[in-house]
Amino acid sequence: MIDRRSLLGCFALAPFAGTPALAASATPTIVTTTGMIADAARRLSGLPVQALMGPGMDPHGHRPTRTDILALSRADVILWHGLNLEAQFTEVLQDLARKTTVAAVAETLPRDRLMADPEYADRPDPHVWFDPRLWSDVVRAVDAALTGAGVDTADNAATYLEEIAQLDVYARQSLATVPERQRILVTAHDAFAYFGRAYGWRVEGIQGISTESEAGLARIEELVTLIVENEIPAVFVESSVSDRSIRALIEGAGARGHNVTIGAELFSDAMGPDGTYEGTYPGMIDHNITAIARALGGDAPERGMAGRLNAGT
Repeated sequence: MIDRRSLLGCFALAPFAGTPALAASATPTIVTTTGMIADAARRLSGLPVQALMGPGMDPHGHRPTRTDILALSRADVILWHGLNLEAQFTEVLQDLARKTTVAAVAETLPRDRLMADPEYADRPDPHVWFDPRLWSDVVRAVDAALTGAGVDTADNAATYLEEIAQLDVYARQSLATVPERQRILVTAHDAFAYFGRAYGWRVEGIQGISTESEAGLARIEELVTLIVENEIPAVFVESSVSDRSIRALIEGAGARGHNVTIGAELFSDAMGPDGTYEGTYPGMIDHNITAIARALGGDAPERGMAGRLNAGT
């Protein structure tokens, strides 16, 4: 583990490229924390973008590594989420903000549009990417940060925002085909509240908003009862969270005579594999919407909104 003193020591030794250097650079170096922000920055700028947290990685507990430090110290533009998502990075990024272009893009959202963390009333739920309309405003904040740093995004912003708008339309159409009684999404941790608010679904996570919270036996029993009483056919694992608690739910429901399956692996705090459609923000959301609708009795095309999902997902 790298402590704060070691981190700052590495920064002190590393060269920094601030906004003046960026103006003279033919290819600015852009680094983001999460893949979702990286996808926005790539699509808007048309440039290579490095994401520190790749497929299957959990931003809630990820601590900066020496590789992360090196990438951050060399960046011309650093884009991070904020809202306590990358809690281990906060002080480091605040220090860097004095020397280079650093933007917490989700922090630009008005507080009245954010949902609260049920366990900490003074903290917002950071998982805003699950509402495409809300995420569009984060993309606009990415756009503003890039253009403010001298990166040209004029040719790409409208196209990318329209693609996100189409995701919202597809979600509303597909999710509306699920029988109303079964519009209950049960997942490994409480990451999908914005999805529930956007589309009128009940959402239940075994763990809290942070994956570092623990799921007790009482919570497992509560959700088993919910599944059995509502005859929910499927629950969902997540790509960045252990499936142990979900399997406990399945066993508990089975003991009461109700067969529930794993509907699919959803992408929650990280996107799909690099180089795939699911490894983009539109592909991530397309996959999730399609998987949820199909597993819970709705009607959605097997290959998703754009016909690009892998067969069987």
